[in-house]
Amino acid sequence: APAPAPQPAAQGFAPPPGATPTPAPAPPAPPVHSAPTIVAPMSTPPGGFPVPPPAPAPAPYGQPGQQPPYGQPAPPPPGYGQPQAPQAPAPPPGYGPPTPPPGYGQQPPPGQVPHQQAPYGAPQGVPQGVPQGAPQSPGVLGALQQFKETPTGQRWTQQNKKLVRADLGIGGQAVLARQGSMVLYQGKVDFSYKGAGFSGRVVGNATGQEMQLMRCTGQGQVFFAENSTMLHPIELQGDAVCVSAENVLAFDETLQYEVRRIEGHGIPGGALFTMQFQGTGTIVVKTHGTPVVLPVTPTTFADCNAVVAWSAASQVVVSSQVRMRRNSYPGDTGESVNLQFRGAPGNFIVVQPYEI
Repeated sequence: APAPAPQPAAQGFAPPPGATPTPAPAPPAPPVHSAPTIVAPMSTPPGGFPVPPPAPAPAPYGQPGQQPPYGQPAPPPPGYGQPQAPQAPAPPPGYGPPTPPPGYGQQPPPGQVPHQQAPYGAPQGVPQGVPQGAPQSPGVLGALQQFKETPTGQRWTQQNKKLVRADLGIGGQAVLARQGSMVLYQGKVDFSYKGAGFSGRVVGNATGQEMQLMRCTGQGQVFFAENSTMLHPIELQGDAVCVSAENVLAFDETLQYEVRRIEGHGIPGGALFTMQFQGTGTIVVKTHGTPVVLPVTPTTFADCNAVVAWSAASQVVVSSQVRMRRNSYPGDTGESVNLQFRGAPGNFIVVQPYEI
């Protein structure tokens, strides 16, 4: 009797007839979850780039880790050279806490804010407004340091915007000033009235009263001021200038001066008196407020009550204009008198923001 055919493997279909006998069945494969994971490069997909393999899993506790790739330093063994925390980058200039200056912890001098640098050109540690070398006093003297007298070796020294000082000992020449303008003097100074001639008495343009001058001589210093007006010393070097008589405070006797009269209908007092100075010396001009200097053009007009000075080469013409005002009362024409200035390029006028 023929031998029995071998039993096929446990598959879902029978082998075709006439097939060769299959080998012995292989041992059963181990479970998938219990087999160790093998990391191997994956095949490149068609038409694409190779996919990088996943990062290796950390080694179990007690087993050595995998070697780092070529070109990277090997990590230190456990417990050796613990890595330090990365330090924050240095902040840019102007940020972060300020660096303490030299001498940190000392009390700053009076008048200076801590950790504040002195202005450019001023010595460190010296309060502003106090001259170097002056004694520091916390009392009344310390509070009045900024108002001390300005020591200079010049004949005319402007102490502030409203006070000027004349040193009679320099040059040995007398000073002519408006009577009542002296506020303080030091040394041996003699005051005498100027002669009663017309050259010594100048008529004011607003009130019509005489402007009497006093002569200051001797060896000392005289301080001039009047009604808290702003003072402007003007030094002449052989040139000439015209100044309104109401705006003259003091001048050197070495200057040649001449009184001029500008007449015109509508001018307060009937005329405008000016003084023309020429020579070498200094004139102190007073103004109400900060003046403005303008060049003379063919169409330059100024109010006769606001003009202060002008160049001697300028020609002055009285110009009257009639203006109607809403608040004019019966009989008032609102007439305004202006002075027209003419002259070659280089001439100027000085106007104050105030009408006498």
